[in-house]
Amino acid sequence: MNEFISQFGIDWKLFASQLVNFILILIVLTIFVYKPVLKILKERNAKIKEGLDKAEEAGIRLKEVDNMGKAKIKEAENASINIIKDTEKRAKVMEQELQKKSEENQLKLQKELQENYKKQQEQAKELVLKNAVELVRKTIVKTVELKPEAVDEALIKKAAVEVKDEK
Repeated sequence: MNEFISQFGIDWKLFASQLVNFILILIVLTIFVYKPVLKILKERNAKIKEGLDKAEEAGIRLKEVDNMGKAKIKEAENASINIIKDTEKRAKVMEQELQKKSEENQLKLQKELQENYKKQQEQAKELVLKNAVELVRKTIVKTVELKPEAVDEALIKKAAVEVKDEK
């Protein structure tokens, strides 16, 4: 077998020294290069995983915030609807109050008109009565052809009052 190995040109001493050098380089590279690189890769993987977890958590929070925003918008819509309804109710109440005041004002104006009408009728009656008294006096004076002093003003007024009371 030595011959077989020597035919390939392998020297045992050289092969052993190269094997020792390879093992030493492998140990040095493992300690100083492979382990630090492996540690850096693990740290990177951990940071990437942490970033993905945080991104997922941020997505969840974003959905929660979005849902909260939608809820707040819904609350605002409901509040505005309630405000509009309250305003409509107040408007109806105000309309009813205004209508009631308008009706009261109309009744008041009607009463005032009726009172004014009655006053005017009374004034007209008094004017007619006054004119009637004067007319009756003149008529009596002409008819009787007595002295105007003889026709007593009190008698004329008494007659006019009696005529007035008969109506």
